Amino acid sequence: MTAEPTPTRPSDFIRDLVAADLAAGRHAGIVTRFPPEPNGYLHLGHVRSICLNFGIALENNGRCNLRFDDTNPVKEDVEYVEAITADIRWLIAGWADHCLGLKPQGAQPALQTVNGRADHYLAPATPGAATVEPFFASDYFDRLYAYAVELIKRGKAYVCDLSPEDTEKYRGSPELPGRDSPFRQRSVEENLDLFARMQAGEFPDGARTLRSKIDMASPNMWLRDPLLYRIRHVAHHHAGDRWCIYPLYDYAHCLSDYLEGVTHSLCSLEFIPHRALYDWILGSLDLPRPLPHQHEFAKLLPTYTLLSKRNILRLVQEGIVGGWDDPRLPTIVGLRRRGVPAAALRRFAIETGITTYNGVTDIALFEHVLRDELNRAATRRLAVLRPIRLVLTNLPAGEIIECTATNNPQDESPTTRTIALTREVFIEADDFAEVPPPKFFRLKPGGEVRLKYACIIKCDEIVKDAAGAITEIRCTAQLDTRSGQPNADKKVKGTIHWVSATQCLDAEVRLYDRLFTVPEPGAEEDFLKVLNPKSLEVVTAKLESSLATATPADRFQFERLGYFALDKDTAPGARLTFNRTITLKDTWAK
Repeated sequence: MTAEPTPTRPSDFIRDLVAADLAAGRHAGIVTRFPPEPNGYLHLGHVRSICLNFGIALENNGRCNLRFDDTNPVKEDVEYVEAITADIRWLIAGWADHCLGLKPQGAQPALQTVNGRADHYLAPATPGAATVEPFFASDYFDRLYAYAVELIKRGKAYVCDLSPEDTEKYRGSPELPGRDSPFRQRSVEENLDLFARMQAGEFPDGARTLRSKIDMASPNMWLRDPLLYRIRHVAHHHAGDRWCIYPLYDYAHCLSDYLEGVTHSLCSLEFIPHRALYDWILGSLDLPRPLPHQHEFAKLLPTYTLLSKRNILRLVQEGIVGGWDDPRLPTIVGLRRRGVPAAALRRFAIETGITTYNGVTDIALFEHVLRDELNRAATRRLAVLRPIRLVLTNLPAGEIIECTATNNPQDESPTTRTIALTREVFIEADDFAEVPPPKFFRLKPGGEVRLKYACIIKCDEIVKDAAGAITEIRCTAQLDTRSGQPNADKKVKGTIHWVSATQCLDAEVRLYDRLFTVPEPGAEEDFLKVLNPKSLEVVTAKLESSLATATPADRFQFERLGYFALDKDTAPGARLTFNRTITLKDTWAK
């Protein structure tokens, strides 16, 4: 195969910030993190953040931690943890996998003394360690609880008895300042007692919360005494049933960054208002080590896709798609099942750039990158999706003529294989027209075309059934037009693909297309009304016999048809199932 080209080093405002911080000596090294919530599967939109965080670590000899921000056990599940971990490892394999910070399995944060104070810090696992796992915010619950106690002691947090509804009412609006909670002036001693009792499980869900004490009149709504902890009597998928209070995302996120030594906390633009809270929490604790800083960038929002996990879950639960790994979904696991290479996802995310303004990206850009990657990497094979039988009447039954076919013309030194031309072959039904339209250069009555890699044939006769449907096309093979024969250079305007009828495989081929018919389905009142009814077509195809040894890791171009991959659920010895990754050309172009 051709070697993957070395990409140019990206340039953007975040990389400029990192370079400036290193030049100024603010950090000895770079640590980033990718912090998914384990409440769904990763999708195409996450790829930008993954590539940015791991890319910056890669470019600066740093590390990037995969950390699950698992602070809401109601919506989280170990299924998502395992799926996200597998997606990350697949996406960065061979590119930035050595930058992945992992902790030894079951290890707790190591205590270190910094400036005379005990503090937590998680170093990455030893490279090559036998058993490693991602980081989890839940690993820090003891330390986060201790930090909350410290905020109470400093008069910067209090226990509030307002209901969720009243809490929202007291918060005010962007136009109107909020009102102080009637419980805001509780003493430090009372707050410490109530918080300990919250942790002990004395109060029911929703009865009390721990809130920061900042400014209820702040123009930034996120600084109006936001919640730090809530009561939830729910077992945690990673921490077990030890806790009945759980930290809020904003509180756990910044402190998890700090505990892991993160230098640059990269978030999407909707977290800009949260940055003040991020800094307030860290700045209120007199922490001994350098603090991380949050920087924001625009999300990747491709057209013709839905990236909301809530909406994707609806598609799954209502049976509109076959699961989170349905190849029509933009989930990484779905894209992988469809046959999309990790290199194509990384290249698309990197080439679309990092900006500070939201906007949609034409999915055609992704499809262009995908075709380009597959054109270089995919092995060529012959397949017929809608077969019609063609008989070469001048070939004896049982005769096999060996023809040489190229495996990939993009290779630096292309290799070849032998395919069998037999008396009976299959061609595409669309490659024959009894009454051809203008400029039809494929097979027609009395016409000539070349069977690719074989010879020119001439159509002599059409056989139909009682209903008038064509059942067989009879042709003469011009064997002297084969490669190396006297008339090999004879020119005809059309070349079509084919497979031997006696040396081929039956296979189920799933022809996937875009799931939606409009560029921004999420903007519709009901996105189900703009589903593409042709997003999946299943055909029984005839394949070149060499595909019997295909694996899900292989990528193929079915010549003249598109790019395909073996479905991961194809059982050994069972009939093959292939998924179309992408067509050869943009069928949506206007």
